[in-house]
Amino acid sequence: MKEQHILEPYKLGSLKLPNRVVMAPMTRSRANNDEKKPTEDLHVPYYTQRATAGLIITEGTQVSERAVGYINTPGIHSKAQVDGWKEVTQSVHKRDGRIFAQLWHVGRISHPDFHNGELPWAPSAINPEAEVFTPEGKKKTVTPKAMTIEEIEITKKEFVRAAKNAIEAGFDGIEIHSSNGYLFHQFFNATSNKRDDQYGGSIENRARFFFEVLEEIKNVVPLNKVGARFNPSLHNIFGMTMDEETIPAFDYIIEKLDRDYDLAYIHLSEPFNDVSEVEFAEQHIAKRYRPKYNGTLIINTGFDQEKANKVLREGNADLVAFAKLFISNPDLVGRFREGIERTEWDESTFYTTGKEGYTDYKAKTRELIPNL
Repeated sequence: MKEQHILEPYKLGSLKLPNRVVMAPMTRSRANNDEKKPTEDLHVPYYTQRATAGLIITEGTQVSERAVGYINTPGIHSKAQVDGWKEVTQSVHKRDGRIFAQLWHVGRISHPDFHNGELPWAPSAINPEAEVFTPEGKKKTVTPKAMTIEEIEITKKEFVRAAKNAIEAGFDGIEIHSSNGYLFHQFFNATSNKRDDQYGGSIENRARFFFEVLEEIKNVVPLNKVGARFNPSLHNIFGMTMDEETIPAFDYIIEKLDRDYDLAYIHLSEPFNDVSEVEFAEQHIAKRYRPKYNGTLIINTGFDQEKANKVLREGNADLVAFAKLFISNPDLVGRFREGIERTEWDESTFYTTGKEGYTDYKAKTRELIPNL
């Protein structure tokens, strides 16, 4: 392959990335359910093995107990959790890596089993009619509690505290998880947000909560260390569907970010459901939002080496994020560089516990992959 734009360096705020390969955030369910903290024997080697990425974005990391909706997922709201993440960031930095924490609140994609019998919080009391994995097994979702103004304020403070904790834990920055059907996305979408106050109705009102959180976070973390993830074309997931305002809502959000906020980046996903290969080949999310956003744009979903180099060559993104390829290829950057065939992932181990399918994939290149 002649042109390797994916291997070119890139300046992201104050960070110098050695390449444009981003490790996408991926829930892997390796934390424990008691303290919900990353572990020295699993999370530290997992992220360190992948430190040759230009940038690592962690799995979704809960901003509070109220934010939880999945078993075996980590948080960043307690001292034990912050200390656990410190071990991860220190190890990644020793390998000259760069790592952001993704801050996560699942909203209604949860269950009372996670909240001492209390209902999950959401923009509106609408059951997503989905399934969640609780400590007692797979269960149907319930009708959530519509958040009061006071509860919205509480949640804003939780995001601010989590952002401060992330910096204390040594992260180079944070990413706000505003996609994939979770809390912020639930506010954006008219099928999950039926509020009649300042947080519902118009596109501007449905985006208000996100921008208020961003305004408060910028008081504790510089915006050039803050990214945000969106999935503008995601539909038919967790009870959310697209309507005539779905794309205009993301147009508004992204154009406002471009105009009023100097973020580290926005992280966009191409469609990953109900989309043909022909439609994906058009990379229409990258093409739509590149003219609307002048800052750093990360694009994600379904990219391989060839497609990544193409989207960078055409100028429709600055960085490309890879998920499943990073699961089974800890030395993905080296494999791109040396033209070595990629190892296939084992999907049956995506959400299991233990080292299998997590830290036991072997490097096949000259990249420095620690055997931890």
